[in-house]
Amino acid sequence: MPGGRLTDADRQHIATGLAAGHGYAEIGRELGRPASTIMREVTRNGGPDDYRAERAQAATQQRARRHKQTPPPTPPIPDGGYGRDPRAVAEFTESFTALLIEQGLPRMEARVLACLQTTDSGALTAAELVARLRVSPASISNAVAFLEQQGMLRRELIPGERRERYLVDDDIWLRNLVASVQMQNALSDMTRRGVEVLGSDTPAGARFEQSAEFVAIVGAALRRAMEEWRVRQAERRAERE
Repeated sequence: MPGGRLTDADRQHIATGLAAGHGYAEIGRELGRPASTIMREVTRNGGPDDYRAERAQAATQQRARRHKQTPPPTPPIPDGGYGRDPRAVAEFTESFTALLIEQGLPRMEARVLACLQTTDSGALTAAELVARLRVSPASISNAVAFLEQQGMLRRELIPGERRERYLVDDDIWLRNLVASVQMQNALSDMTRRGVEVLGSDTPAGARFEQSAEFVAIVGAALRRAMEEWRVRQAERRAERE
């Protein structure tokens, strides 16, 4: 029934809808479910190109058996007196995580980033992440290293202690964009080199020449976005002073 757990029939309907090219929202309307529910179901069971109803049903049953053997969940993250609905926060966090995974972020990295983003302080230690995500310290360490490399978080020593904490802030997407621009610059250099080596009057060289033109346009757009964001941030800081 709508609002309850997905049934085998629901999963067959999802698989049929995906095969027909339907989007999550459309499939959700047909089943009387939120689009986020459909997205989570598909993302955790192979993605839109590899979703299989029978396999998803079996995986769900297996997860249910595992959950019966696991200890009780950790307490919800304190909301700092904001009066939030813990269930709504948990559902949003899960949906946000699923979206990050769909955008290409590895699962553990997506979970860490979503956990930090939905924390009011925007800062957690490794031990706090381990407790909240219920994973190993090694998993957190690897995820943090990846996210830091992508410019999506930063680390700092806790004053007066030897422990580190990991932070996200208002510039998280700016730092990620800087990393993207650096990648675009490297790609631009390589495509231009391809034109030189292959020759612009050859089919392969012409292909690289078009790629170089496109990459240059994308890089310029990213740099404009970065500059606009910096201006807006500077204006906000000036207003607060």
